[in-house]
Amino acid sequence: MSLEIPKIIKTNCYYDKRGYLQEIYLKKNLKKNFKFSLITSSRRNVFRGFHFQSKNQQVKLIYLVKGSLLDIVIDLRRRSNNFGKAYRFKLREKNILYIPKGFAHGFLTLSAENILLYYMTNYRDAKNENGIVWNDKNLKIKFPVKKLIISKKDKELNTFHEFLRKFKSL
Repeated sequence: MSLEIPKIIKTNCYYDKRGYLQEIYLKKNLKKNFKFSLITSSRRNVFRGFHFQSKNQQVKLIYLVKGSLLDIVIDLRRRSNNFGKAYRFKLREKNILYIPKGFAHGFLTLSAENILLYYMTNYRDAKNENGIVWNDKNLKIKFPVKKLIISKKDKELNTFHEFLRKFKSL
């Protein structure tokens, strides 16, 4: 059995003199049952993440409505050959990123205004929300910005080694 990896999804975008119309999700192309969606807005240099749910894991479809950002996902699936690997994606407006179950997700905003639309296959489960701290030296993730805006909650997330001790599998 081959494990899925995160990837940019190509969709049709139709332009005319009025603007554009873009297909974001077509079930026939991506056979997932999305149950929950949300939108987030962030100013420049905000980092959100690295978040995941330990139970009721979510497949995520991320649509960047406005702005540009560096999206980073970390493979937390112990049976994966890429366990602990960070995937980096530079997203611009109208990009769509597919993230399978078993990944921690985070992003750094690069534009003055950034709007992301999320689709998820499971509902938000606050008691099983977890994360990995953004500056864990073992992950060796380099950020193009020195001064990040990070929430107190995200600054206090687990290190990757703490994740290994707390969670037997994802």
